[in-house]
Amino acid sequence: MGTIKMSGIIISESNLGDYDKMLTMLTPGLGKISCVAKGARRPKSALLAGTQLFCFGEYLMYKGANTYNINSCETIEVFYNLRTDLDKLNTAIEITKIIRNVTDENENCYRILQLYLNTLYTLSETDKNLELVDSIFKLKILCLLGFAPRINECVNCKDKENIKYFSIKDNGFKCENCGKLDKGAISVSESTISAIKYIVLAPPKKLYSFNLKDESLEELKMITKLYFEEKISFM
Repeated sequence: MGTIKMSGIIISESNLGDYDKMLTMLTPGLGKISCVAKGARRPKSALLAGTQLFCFGEYLMYKGANTYNINSCETIEVFYNLRTDLDKLNTAIEITKIIRNVTDENENCYRILQLYLNTLYTLSETDKNLELVDSIFKLKILCLLGFAPRINECVNCKDKENIKYFSIKDNGFKCENCGKLDKGAISVSESTISAIKYIVLAPPKKLYSFNLKDESLEELKMITKLYFEEKISFM
């Protein structure tokens, strides 16, 4: 195979030999791929900036026997502010760990990549509450993986008007009567219900365009943490 050009973002990096790097890159069409960047650790290497964790760019590469080999790269976004704020950096690293675990080679990852880029941009360029960003990301990635909760009616009796609970085991909202019979159901406020509906349905670029007050944020954090752990076994 000859040289190919593709966009991607670096989701892991490790040293290889004296001056090389072994990278994992998330791409829209090929999914997660392994790449070697020869000489990338040399101080004057043209690959130095484009082979750092979180770097999004356009890469020229060719496919070897087991990995891709990067010839050159043009950086598009490096999310610099993540490296200057420890809390933002830690949140980005945890989100990246999830991305690595839910993606595979040779799969279309466009929507996951889009979510990941939007999330990193929000972390890097805004002062959005980090716990809110984390909760939104976890619920949205579950939706993309096929675990979207049922949000239009009670999952049990189909009542649309009296929603009061979120059921982890039954994957969605429950009305007051059905929720009381579910020992694991979590009581939710109207603003939390609205937030969950918004996250499930929102277009990618507007996903992080809302805020929550403390009480509702705590509800959302609890729901997304438990729901995520229920659906994603590696956590």
